[in-house]
Amino acid sequence: MEVEALATIAVDCGFKIHERLGPGLLESVYEAVLAQALERRGLFVERQKPIPIRFDGLIIDEGFRADLLVENTLLIELKSVERPAPVHTKQVLTYLRLMHLPLGLLMNFGATTFREGIKRVANNHNAPAAQPGS
Repeated sequence: MEVEALATIAVDCGFKIHERLGPGLLESVYEAVLAQALERRGLFVERQKPIPIRFDGLIIDEGFRADLLVENTLLIELKSVERPAPVHTKQVLTYLRLMHLPLGLLMNFGATTFREGIKRVANNHNAPAAQPGS
């Protein structure tokens, strides 16, 4: 499935969750519920996906963890804060670049409305794709 179709499904699920549970619960609650909602739609979802850092022949497995990875294509990072900070967008962009993914969603369930809390982050970095193990 194409990344834009996955993003549409994810946003729809996130909206329904925000509508039913409301804002301000712990991030882990939204992560568990969103993962289940996406799986019910027939999608493969990984929670707390490790993101290794590969640079100059080095592999550092203790890099980062993405909240959700959908169909090995769409990254979703969840927050539950009153106001997102610029570092949250940088976090998503970092994950996208390290994983060589085109699109990520930053979903903040702490916002009053879901529309306020959703942000698309595109990886427009045109560096050549790293070879496996490099």
